[in-house]
Amino acid sequence: MEKKSFDIILQSSQGRKEKARLIAEKIKNTKGYSWVGLYDVKEKDIHLISYAGRTEPTFTSFPSDKGLNGRANMEKKTVIVNDIDKDEDYLLTFSDTQSEIVVPILSADGKEVKGTIDVESEQENAFGKEDAAFLEECAASIQSLWN
Repeated sequence: MEKKSFDIILQSSQGRKEKARLIAEKIKNTKGYSWVGLYDVKEKDIHLISYAGRTEPTFTSFPSDKGLNGRANMEKKTVIVNDIDKDEDYLLTFSDTQSEIVVPILSADGKEVKGTIDVESEQENAFGKEDAAFLEECAASIQSLWN
């Protein structure tokens, strides 16, 4: 997905939370994902900004070193877990989640994680390299939402 496809949302007069919701919706609909969340990553914690699909997750904020979002933050790289039952870092979001991918959104200089894109699926083995590449492209395109 090209940067310009998010520009209309990013340049609109909407509030940040609404922009995040529209971006999550666009990512969800483009690939048919069941749930997409956008998070802020702060020094001590990670907070949900907005999401598309299902309902609000069980945890909307948690320590910045916990869960798969925390791992993406600490490692500054994409995390794919295709069987959450086999991963000790998984934090329960939805009782039927089987797979999750979390992509960090880096600062302009690439030195720190400012946010994450979190995508969940009810299917095992739902995510692969194509999803990672697509979501990493999205992360680069929407980075200005964290400026």
